[in-house]
Parts: sequence; C-alpha cells; structure tokens
Amino acid sequence: MKFLDQAKIYVRSGDGGNGVVAFRREKYIEFGGPDGGNGGRGGDIVFEAVENLNTLIDFRYTQHFRARKGGNGAGSDRTGAAAPPVVIKVPVGTQILDDDRETLLADLDAPGKRIVLLRGGDGGYGNAMFKTSTNRAPRRADAGWPGEERWVWLRLKLIADAGLVGLPNAGKSTFLSVASAARPKIADYPFTTLHPQLGVVRLSMTEEFVLADIPGLIEGAHDGAGLGDRFLGHVERCAALIHLIDGAAGDVVDAWRTIRGELEAYGGGLAHKPELIVLNKMDAMTPHQIAGRRSALERASGSKVMVISAVAHQGVDAVLRETLRMIRERRQ
Repeated sequence: MKFLDQAKIYVRSGDGGNGVVAFRREKYIEFGGPDGGNGGRGGDIVFEAVENLNTLIDFRYTQHFRARKGGNGAGSDRTGAAAPPVVIKVPVGTQILDDDRETLLADLDAPGKRIVLLRGGDGGYGNAMFKTSTNRAPRRADAGWPGEERWVWLRLKLIADAGLVGLPNAGKSTFLSVASAARPKIADYPFTTLHPQLGVVRLSMTEEFVLADIPGLIEGAHDGAGLGDRFLGHVERCAALIHLIDGAAGDVVDAWRTIRGELEAYGGGLAHKPELIVLNKMDAMTPHQIAGRRSALERASGSKVMVISAVAHQGVDAVLRETLRMIRERRQ
C-alpha cells in the first residue's frame, strides 16, 4: 500500500428538510386545523480515528463527501426523517486543518476519538408550529436550514514513542530492522527510505515502545532540498529522538550540526526534545577513530555519545534501554 500523509478533501453537511403546509380534514370531525409537520435534520460530517488504518491513500481517489438532506415534513404532524451522518474514518494521529493549512480544527490522536466537524442543517417548521389563538389557519412553512461546507486538509502524524533522525545512509533503516520486526528497504545509496516506517521494539514481556524511522535529512531540507523536512511531522509526537550519525563518513560534528539546524528550522518543539546521540558503524572504524570522533562529538554537543554497529548488532540493546528510560522520564 502506498504511503500518503497529506490529502485535501471537500466536505458538506446535509440541508435540513422543509416544513409543509397541511390541514386536517376528516369526515365526522367538526374542527380541523393545521397539521403540517417539520422537516428532518440534515446529516452531519463526522471524523473518527480507527486503528486499522495507517495511510491517507483512500482520500486520493475519494475527495468529496456530502451528507444527505433531511426528509420533508408531511401532514398529520409527521416530521421528516433525519439524514444519517457521514462518518469519515482516518488513521490515528490525523490532524484536520483549515484550507489555509495552518488553523488546526481537530487532532484525532486516540483510537475511537470522534469529532463532528460540520453539523447538518435544522429542519424547517411546518404550519402546525405557527398556530395561535388568533391565527388558527396559518399558511406559513419554513424551508430547512442549509448545511455547512468547506475544504479541509488532512495531515497524518504517526504515533510513536521515539523517532530516528539523521543524514541519508546513517544506518537508520538497518537500526530499525535490528531493533524491531520491521523490514524497511535497505541499500547503499542515499534516500533509500522514501516514507516513514514504524517498528515495535520489545525489550521484555512488559517493556516495549514504538520507534519511527523517517527519510534522511540534508542541509537545506527546510527549504525543500532533498525530500524536504515535511516528514519531521511524524516525530513531533515522539517523547525522545535518536540521532544516528555515520561514524565512518568523516566529519561527525558537521553531520550533527546539520541535523540540529534542520530541527531548529522546522520548529514544532523538535529541537527541545530529549536527544540520544549515537555514533553508528563502529565496525568500519579503528579504535583510535572511534575514540577521536566520539570525543569531538561530545565536546560539540555537550552530551554523552553512544557507539554502536547496527549491522553487527553491537551496542544496540544499550541504546534501546537508554531510549526507553528517556521515554518514561519524558512521559512523566
């Protein structure tokens, strides 16, 4: 299934049904009178977050959603039928934005969460509602109230506890495949990962967390370079970030500063999240290189740096344990 995390759709709630003008005229009944019923309510537009979806691909092919009009009233004081709501199911973590792509209308961040985005129009009154002691035969009936309509943007932000960030070819996909049962595409060229991947990391029967891998960032991603920085939205909800750096590539300090610059340029609080810096590919470095690059990175970042080899499964468990500790501390 193709991954899609943004979609623009048109939604319209239903109009209310019309009231009617009717009079009661029955044989052997001396006094009749107005008995026109009211119109029914139009259908609502409802969004619901469900667990079995993980992409917005369905909205590429279905972009218009319209609720039905309420039923018209009838004689004998019969009210028109209310139209059923249109329930639009979206993945957990979907945000609904106004057409300006900035105004947040709803954030469906929990399974089963529902929001009535557009209410259906109320039904119009029939002439029975206008009967008074001085106006015993009103011939007035109201039309139903119109529904609401708007264009909205849907944006999916994956629900994960920790996120993997780094330059292309830093080994993020390999790390995810080793740490979880996820099987992302792994190759020796940049931008192997083209869309976010999720994996569940299980450290024991009672200890687990969800890890998200996003496509690699390069300098200028916030200006659209490479794949851009749009995918950073998928780690906005994370409690901690694992910053993976290719130790065999050379200037690790420059690599760290590049990603930090992109996180700060993106905003969304990413630059202030707890960050675990991990030097990857220790199997491709000599002990002298490991010590020098680790020391330089610690001086530049002011934080502890862990060293691993994802492909050789060395040091991965320690990183996962530290990540879980950071997640728990952040959640509290």
